[in-house]
Amino acid sequence: MSGKFLNIIHGQTARRADIPLLEIADFRQAAVAAVLQNGRIAAFFGHPLPDSQIELIAVLANDASGSLDVARTIAGKNGERYPALTPDCPQAHWFEREIAEQWGLIPEGHPWLKPIRFHAPYQPGRAPAPASAPLPGVTDYFSVKGEEIHEVAVGPVHAGIIEPGHFRFQCHGEQVFYLEIELGYQHRGIERRLRAGPDNKTIHYIETASGDSSIAHATAYCHAIEALSAARIEAGAQVLRGIALELERLANHTGDLGALAGDIGFLPTASYCGRIRGDLLNMTAILCGNRFGRGLVIPGGTAYTPEASAIRELNSRLDTAERDITSAVELLWQTGSVMARLEETGRLSAGDAQALGLVGPPARACGIPRDVRQDFPAGIFRYAQIPVSTWESGDVFARALVRWLEIQRSIAFIREQLPQACGPTGPDEALALEKDALTVALVEGWRGEVCHVALTDANGRIDHYKMVDPSFHNWFGLALAVRKNGISDFPVCNKSFNLSYCGFDL
Repeated sequence: MSGKFLNIIHGQTARRADIPLLEIADFRQAAVAAVLQNGRIAAFFGHPLPDSQIELIAVLANDASGSLDVARTIAGKNGERYPALTPDCPQAHWFEREIAEQWGLIPEGHPWLKPIRFHAPYQPGRAPAPASAPLPGVTDYFSVKGEEIHEVAVGPVHAGIIEPGHFRFQCHGEQVFYLEIELGYQHRGIERRLRAGPDNKTIHYIETASGDSSIAHATAYCHAIEALSAARIEAGAQVLRGIALELERLANHTGDLGALAGDIGFLPTASYCGRIRGDLLNMTAILCGNRFGRGLVIPGGTAYTPEASAIRELNSRLDTAERDITSAVELLWQTGSVMARLEETGRLSAGDAQALGLVGPPARACGIPRDVRQDFPAGIFRYAQIPVSTWESGDVFARALVRWLEIQRSIAFIREQLPQACGPTGPDEALALEKDALTVALVEGWRGEVCHVALTDANGRIDHYKMVDPSFHNWFGLALAVRKNGISDFPVCNKSFNLSYCGFDL
């Protein structure tokens, strides 16, 4: 990418002093140019300096070369302005809204600067805290005017256990012209609570960043800590982490296919997949006693080592689950009324997916072979590759089919790796971290790329920690996918992305 950025590889550390400090104009130009040259923004965030200035740090990913580029700039103090990247780089849209709300910096020229999580304005010497204070700038909703135009507002309170999120549709009759998504009603401040760590609570915060992605986030955190401490992880523990990650993918993809079936009223697959998802979660519990895998992945390795009897039990259950999933999911493709609802619904072009920097199944359903396990492999995935599953049509059908392909390939991977899942547990003592350093960890969670960026201080403690859940990249993709569809198509479009509210709200 740009020669002005520091090039590092996944799992490598860099001295913070070695990260190029660019003038804001050079930073903007280099970042935009890199993204236009097939790069993308993996993370872009603010970090407060002792003199109350706000440092902006960008991490750009190059999937083709498997490398990361990092640079920083001083953008000013609370209330000051800098030239926005968003007009020339749509991927920066929500990142810059987040920076504005968290740190009070105003991206000059941003087309739709609104609160993204309702933070209080940043005050030097104090950490930002949740509040309802509005950002300077646009705070109202986008609206379409004209005859027969009407608005439909959904949420933030939903039925059942759905987390809070507001969806505002601008419609002409039944057709959706525009969907505005407003999230961030329960900001938990997890990133803020990680500062000055690691401590005994850190791994628990990480595992609950997005509960259905506990393994993915815990693995990314451990990669970061292990890079900063130069820890060596035994092969058996790497295998067990990979198995747990793929079990997490299996359970959630299976649940999603069942939920998609439920949204279109196809009850056989909906009923079967709901039950099978529970069976798959129980398989994770065999590994560590927790259905979501909490407590399994720890810095330095894993906290559990499966017995031979557990391996045999997992193999047996995997065979049963594979038969059951195949029977349930094949019903979808064999039923004409199901295909009529999935095909051509919620279509997203490959060009829009690239421009927005989408990750995970939504990107792969547009024909983009973006997968951390292939592009930035770590752990067992350096030695055992899982083929990347893609489709071209970019619609609900494609997002469902990609999940089904990934289910089959994850099962094959788990079956192949189970005999090697016998590594030792992690270290008994905390790992000492490199001082004044930065590292970036990427993991392919079931929703897509999980990115963790850790900065340490002069004492080897966490000075700043940034997590980017795949949902942060993908929510705006849903907003585009639903355009020109009937409003009754929103539930199935939404489920085909199945993004995290809490993973966005860190």
